[in-house]
Amino acid sequence: YLAKLSSVGSISEEETCEKLKGLIQRQVQMCKRNLEVMDSVRRGAQLAIEECQYQFRNRRWNCSTLDTLPVFGKVVTQGTREAAFVYAISSAGVAFAVTRACSSGELDKCGCDRTVQGGSPQGFQWSGCSDNIAYGVAFSQSFIDVRERSKGASSNRALMNLHNNEAGRKAILNNMRVECKCHGVSGSCEFKTCWKAMPPFRKVGNILKEKFDGATEVEQSEIGSTKVLVPKNSQFKPHTDEDLVYLDSSPDFCDHDLKNGVLGTSGRQCNKTSKAIDGCELMCCGRGFHTDEVEVVERCSCKFHWCCSVKCKPCHRVVEIHTCR
Repeated sequence: YLAKLSSVGSISEEETCEKLKGLIQRQVQMCKRNLEVMDSVRRGAQLAIEECQYQFRNRRWNCSTLDTLPVFGKVVTQGTREAAFVYAISSAGVAFAVTRACSSGELDKCGCDRTVQGGSPQGFQWSGCSDNIAYGVAFSQSFIDVRERSKGASSNRALMNLHNNEAGRKAILNNMRVECKCHGVSGSCEFKTCWKAMPPFRKVGNILKEKFDGATEVEQSEIGSTKVLVPKNSQFKPHTDEDLVYLDSSPDFCDHDLKNGVLGTSGRQCNKTSKAIDGCELMCCGRGFHTDEVEVVERCSCKFHWCCSVKCKPCHRVVEIHTCR
């Protein structure tokens, strides 16, 4: 819901925290104590929605959002693999945006990661501004996980959400990169200074989408007095901290069902030649599709003119657009 708050300017006053819908009381208190971080939280939420919609653009469920709570509809109130992805990408989005704000000097509470310094065994010098992923992850854990912990983290759904929140953050933590700059005469690499950087958020989205496709269906079990999630099918290997887990089967997302926040696939564009989920047969759930011819104008016959412009001709082309009935 934070991501959709275009009506609220910067979250810079404690009263604004009280007006934010969708936050539980402990999150409101955190908001008041961490006002300067809240714009980053909002950016992280926006990043998560954009990435989710990019990753699922060719699927029946395309991560569409509503203007009501919850913004993804009832899809996320059920323990489906779609809910697992939404929790993971949201948790990752907040960790990513807060870390980015630390490194760019926007926040007084944190800066670059100063623990990364000195020489390295590979022979380069740690220098520059390493991304402070520890702070971003810690804030994401405190702000996002408190929703589940406040309910009592032993219910199936709370355990599922907490696991997927952590899997989202692990997608960043376990894919940190080393970036370097060369120093020396005429760009020679006599010595290098390097720093640790987060992967691009698109890579995080790609990783979590793969985890979505291979998500594990789980159920609750007890080990001693501790409640844990184990694979429903005992022949499956146990999931790791990086995998996504879910409790319930997903609906088919074929038909419009506003009560559950499912928009259906009627009117969606499909690929006539594909046999995959974006193909007209699967996307349209066997209902068939309409074909329309549309004229598109593209730039073509482009030439470079000295100096310094590129001139192109407009080319008209007719393409077929297929949409689900």
